[in-house]
Amino acid sequence: MAALKKSRNKMIAGVCGGIAEWLGWDPTIVRIGFVLISIFSIAFPGILVYIILWVVMPAPESEE
Repeated sequence: MAALKKSRNKMIAGVCGGIAEWLGWDPTIVRIGFVLISIFSIAFPGILVYIILWVVMPAPESEE
């Protein structure tokens, strides 16, 4: 299984873009899903998970 990596397709930290690349999904769908889950869980758990993934996920490999 491939590891999650931060994406070059990023808006803030690349977490949702990296998850979308890993799953083969559109990054916009993952971002909308994350926002909806955060809203319905009173935001705190979603923000905490995002920050943890931001720190834990490795940077994308360079394409040189």
